Amino acid sequence: MPVALLLFNAFVWGVSWWPFRQLNALGLHSLWATGLSFALATALITLWRPRAWRALATRPALVWLVLASGATNVAFNWGVMIGEVVRVVLLFYLMPVWAALLARWLLGERITAAIMARMALALAGAAIVLYQPGIGVPVPASLADWLGLAGGVAFAAVNVLLRRNADSTDEARALALFVGGGVVALGLAALLAGAGTIAAPPAPAPLWIAGTVGLALALLAGNLALQYAAARLPASVTALVMLSEIVFAALTSVWLGGESLTARTLAGGTLIVVAAALAAMPRRRRISPAAG
Repeated sequence: MPVALLLFNAFVWGVSWWPFRQLNALGLHSLWATGLSFALATALITLWRPRAWRALATRPALVWLVLASGATNVAFNWGVMIGEVVRVVLLFYLMPVWAALLARWLLGERITAAIMARMALALAGAAIVLYQPGIGVPVPASLADWLGLAGGVAFAAVNVLLRRNADSTDEARALALFVGGGVVALGLAALLAGAGTIAAPPAPAPLWIAGTVGLALALLAGNLALQYAAARLPASVTALVMLSEIVFAALTSVWLGGESLTARTLAGGTLIVVAAALAAMPRRRRISPAAG
């Protein structure tokens, strides 16, 4: 059951690009869709666990988790709405590279030779994905590319901050994740709409309202499934199973989005996935010989 729930969460996020694009076609930008979905999910959590707000209020340090969570959802959801889904997801999954650097800075963890090798492998994969003949140094070529990278950095921060605040309650951390998705997305949407960069929300209509409610329920269910499963499985198993999100994204982008997977994307993506899988594997403990 825990593995099945992890696969469900990976499926939700792997195919989330499709409802965001459908809502965008109805005039609701992904920033508005993200903010409204997470605001609704926050309201449902409040009705279910109202004491979570008190737990969150007593831990001011969780504001960084709120911001990191908001940045993750803003970048990822916007990126898959406007860019090549697989490309954005692969760049997002460079997350272990940034997590290692942030863990060194915030948690004081060592960067070992094995970690450096995984980082080099992932960055090589990213270079292959980003490479374009005649361009020179492989760098992000579009806003979607930058959003994929930024989302991975923010998600790495989420993971490190969850570990740094491990002594806070599960309710407080879960609420922080959803509050971040709502506050940051709606705040940025209002700012960009005021500047004329994106459109304001369309007039209320049953179709986009129902789509937003359905998306909110799916994201909430996926998050609850992840929390249930992660509490019952080793972290290494959780991280490995979550890589199936890339598979779901790839298959649905070809099937529903009409995208094609180039040999370069597959080659670079393979290196990124291998690096992420190696990062998720449990470390072997050195066994000392018993004293005789």
